[in-house]
Amino acid sequence: MKSGRNIFKYVLTLFVCLGIVSCQTENTEKEAAPRIVNIINFIRQTEPRIEEITDEVLYQTVVEQVKQLNRHQLKGTFLLQYDALINPKYQDLLKNELYPGSEVGGWWEITQPHVEAAGLKWRGRYPWDWHADVGFATGYTPEEREKLVDVYMEKFKSVFGKYPTAIGSWFIDAHTLGYMYDKYHIVASCNCKDQVGTDGYTLWGGYWNQAYYPSRQNAYMPAQTVKGQIPVPIFRMLGSDPIYQYDSGLGGSTQSVVSLEPVYKEGGGSRTWVEWFFKSMFEEPCLSFAYTQVGQENSFTWDAMKQGLEIQIPLLETLQKEKKIRVETLTEAGEWFKEQFTVTPSTAVTTLVDNRGNDRKTVWYNSRFYRTNLLWEGSSFRFRDIHLFDEAYASDYLSQAGTSNQCVYTTLPFVDGCLWSSVEQLAGLRLNYKDASGEMIEAKGGIPTVEEKGQELRVKWPLESKKAVLQITFKEDCMELLCDSKEKDFVWDLELTALPGAPLPFTTITDKKVSASQKDFNYQVSCKTGRFVDLRKEAGSSVFKIEPAHNKIVLLFKN
Repeated sequence: MKSGRNIFKYVLTLFVCLGIVSCQTENTEKEAAPRIVNIINFIRQTEPRIEEITDEVLYQTVVEQVKQLNRHQLKGTFLLQYDALINPKYQDLLKNELYPGSEVGGWWEITQPHVEAAGLKWRGRYPWDWHADVGFATGYTPEEREKLVDVYMEKFKSVFGKYPTAIGSWFIDAHTLGYMYDKYHIVASCNCKDQVGTDGYTLWGGYWNQAYYPSRQNAYMPAQTVKGQIPVPIFRMLGSDPIYQYDSGLGGSTQSVVSLEPVYKEGGGSRTWVEWFFKSMFEEPCLSFAYTQVGQENSFTWDAMKQGLEIQIPLLETLQKEKKIRVETLTEAGEWFKEQFTVTPSTAVTTLVDNRGNDRKTVWYNSRFYRTNLLWEGSSFRFRDIHLFDEAYASDYLSQAGTSNQCVYTTLPFVDGCLWSSVEQLAGLRLNYKDASGEMIEAKGGIPTVEEKGQELRVKWPLESKKAVLQITFKEDCMELLCDSKEKDFVWDLELTALPGAPLPFTTITDKKVSASQKDFNYQVSCKTGRFVDLRKEAGSSVFKIEPAHNKIVLLFKN
């Protein structure tokens, strides 16, 4: 029988241990990668493309968006074009009716009242013109861009009593964004998801989802250094389908849309799709954090977006109450990002279930140096995409106005399974192995697994033959591939194929380096372990292969 003193010591020790366990659990929860959601609705005063969409229809759409967030007690971000900013009805609505904690910011599409308030001449066809050379800052000189920023900021302050801290757009040039930060200290921004040709805007090869610090030379390009970056995180909008958005519109000049936007019935307007997408974003490996943006511009009208939002918003309310996500304003997300990261972090999007039942799986990995995408289709596998990032790569619009009604932002391709493909022939970097006859054939395999190792992402794929497992480890500036087999005669390599005639950037290929050039900007990928073999002189679609050394390949993406 224990004495009273011993019992007291035992109980005290037990409580201390429990306390330690509890503290460890709390710390683990705090350190777990957060799942962040911004509800961002952006507001236009007028919609010239469709006669039935009157200014009043646009206003009532925002009224309904505000009411919905109030009902579900969720904070939101409402971003105003200048023409809506000067409308007293929007001013009154957003000052008095928003759910507590919500914010108002700027939406950077350029309108006639905005241009004329800055003392400039309007060149558009309508009071709001979506063409890139008049409707976006890229269509104006750097000096004109600063005037547009100044007049907007002063008007916003006169209405809301302070400068906005959140500014979004489909795309904002580096000069404008840098000026907004340097003079007005904005905190966060957002831009469009990756797309080809949609609405005349191409943004391709960028940091896929989540957020990044942009280069001072190119707001679409992630920076590598503190000195070279604008310290305003840009969050990627619209919630692309991780599997199907990339390949939509293959072989054409314009992609279709498969996204979380509530107006799209096969995406954000479908309960099945939304639940599948949220599971991928909020439950699967993501490294530093996961992110998605919910919401819609008022141009689509409440009738078109109501069904999708009535699926999404109640789900977000439930998930937040269960503490599975954090619904924040864009500024709050930006403040958190800046507190956590001095440079762009590594992130991932993992989707191992195909909502369409086609047995496809995908993993996206991003760092400040590169992005890559893995795609499985049944038993087949390929690297669908690898793009490099370099803060020195200046955009076409950094110091001069764009004159085309189109706008193009790109990064530096090494593998491009979209632009180098057709519907019949899909470009990619594939794993081959030598079969019993001595022929190199494409490897087939089973179900991949994905795990986080600190800030590294590790993917394992078991092969059907040779009792082998391909292991891919993504690190910030490199990628390591190891393919071990229990069979001693196992021979494997990676081979890049592309559509013949595709606009490949490669200039020279040597054992240890692939050199490339885009718009007279030179970049390279080095092979630290293994070697490149140039296949371009051979007939067919082969470009190069990468042979391992001691069953290992290490590729360096630090330009």
